[in-house]
Amino acid sequence: MSTAILTGQPVPGSSLEGDLRSLGFDVRTASGIAEAGALLAGVPAGQRVAVVDARFVGHAHALRLGLTDPRFPLSAIPGAVTAQPAGRQALIRAMARENSAAGAGPAGATVLADSPADRVVTALDAEGADVHRPELGSLVATVPGDPQTRNEARQAVAAVDDEAVRLKSAVKARDGFFTTYFISPYSRYIARWCARRGLTPNQVTTASLITALIAAGCAATGTRGGFVAAGALLLASFVLDCTDGQLARYSLQYSTLGAWLDATFDRAKEYAYYAGLALGAARGGDDVWALALGAMVLQTCRHVVDFSFNEANHDATANTSPTAALSDKLDSVGWTVWLRRMIVLPIGERWAMIAVLTAVTTPRITFYALLVGCAFAATYTTAGRVLRSLTRKAKRTDRAARALADLADSGPLVQALTGPLKNPARRLPGFTAPAVALLGGLAVVATALLTGFGGPWTIVAAGGYVLTSALAVARPLKGALDWLVPPFLRAAEYGTVLALAAKADVNGALPAAYGLVAAVAYHHYDTVYRIRGNAGASPRWLVRAIGGHEGRTLAVAVLAAVLTASQFTVALTVLAVAVALVVLVESIRFWASTGAPAVHDEGEPA
Repeated sequence: MSTAILTGQPVPGSSLEGDLRSLGFDVRTASGIAEAGALLAGVPAGQRVAVVDARFVGHAHALRLGLTDPRFPLSAIPGAVTAQPAGRQALIRAMARENSAAGAGPAGATVLADSPADRVVTALDAEGADVHRPELGSLVATVPGDPQTRNEARQAVAAVDDEAVRLKSAVKARDGFFTTYFISPYSRYIARWCARRGLTPNQVTTASLITALIAAGCAATGTRGGFVAAGALLLASFVLDCTDGQLARYSLQYSTLGAWLDATFDRAKEYAYYAGLALGAARGGDDVWALALGAMVLQTCRHVVDFSFNEANHDATANTSPTAALSDKLDSVGWTVWLRRMIVLPIGERWAMIAVLTAVTTPRITFYALLVGCAFAATYTTAGRVLRSLTRKAKRTDRAARALADLADSGPLVQALTGPLKNPARRLPGFTAPAVALLGGLAVVATALLTGFGGPWTIVAAGGYVLTSALAVARPLKGALDWLVPPFLRAAEYGTVLALAAKADVNGALPAAYGLVAAVAYHHYDTVYRIRGNAGASPRWLVRAIGGHEGRTLAVAVLAAVLTASQFTVALTVLAVAVALVVLVESIRFWASTGAPAVHDEGEPA
């Protein structure tokens, strides 16, 4: 239970107390700040507390936005301020200062006409506290000073349907064409239906995952009926995937566990579906595991490009370029906005394409279309970001360099070599880091593809890859194109596993490789969302335990050289299970803990 303290004389006919109770607040009254401070001292430390001016007039949803969002320790709207336990002491200090200031006035001085809650917020600002102020838009939140303005405020409240505003705000402000026009117009009402029945976003997220897994199971049957059902269920899963976020925004139910579920289940659903398609194709006599693994590798590398570029420029200064200006100009032309959002093949368009092709064609055709579409999207987005990086004069921060180093996922071998290579690396040109990462990765993948399975040359190339990877990260990644280093390393590791499994040419090698890449990719996604939540990267012990990207690449190359193809398949399976267990246990521990960040993704492009 949360506690709301109404300050001042209650206004006859006001619905404020009822609105606060409907939002889950236990309402108490105080004549002023001094009495409110005394009441605040009696509220249990673990509860949220709000101070609200009794004269407040506004929409219930304005109060919901200002007083119940769990993501912010301190939040305020006109006439009301709230603090979670983390912000309680700042609120107490601000109220004490405001009370002292009021008491220090000259005898007979009139009380200030503005709201006591607003004066407390001013005191919080003066202290430098980070007070969240939600965007209210057309919603009303005000403290009238006389009957006339109160009547005008009540008329303004009556003129705006806050439920319509609430429904509209439940939808992402920026989303893909398919999601905006084919899903959100009705999924928002599903979200409201769920809210009114007490369902949580986590329950809807889980339902979306289960639906997608059933879809994958239907695809795995290899029958036309199974493929049609799989396509329909995949679309249903996507509707639920949109609904869970809209439910979270509609009811402001954000949580650390929900952040973890939302951050990982989309990838789990998509990659499980790829596996289902591959199994279904195998039942029909067509082996498309290489295509399935290639699609997962390409899609994962696309995401790493997105993450790395955004982290590199998250807080860069002088972060402008002619290319970015042209992009902004194109965004001012309506049709180009939707065209550019569609050609990058975001999740809505991608899942719709997969669902339709699954139902009416074959898994092989589905994967061919997916690979071509994702390759075009990756080329388009990466080329644009390279142009922006080359034409802007951004100064990247130490934070950005740390984030890119964490995304590189360097293990003990690279860490041991970066010390001796630091001085030589500093004397090399600025483009060295991405160049050597690209060349080292190309060398090991090409060697694995072009030499026979079990040969020693892949080990040699993997050893060279360790050296080039160490050189790439030996100095801080602050160069114009240094954000390319993590995706190049991801492509090298995943590509090597794919190439060696394909060259093994035995049953089970590619599915085992698929499992290994899926486990490692989960670790990389987990790292991304920790960084986004300002919680730092995965712990160093975890990175060392699973070898880092260079350690895994070298280990797979050695296993291919010393084992037979059948033994190599078993070894990949064991390695996949071991990596999955370690990263999942640590990830669940972190995201289920109270210290995990509440990541709420509002604009994931793919």
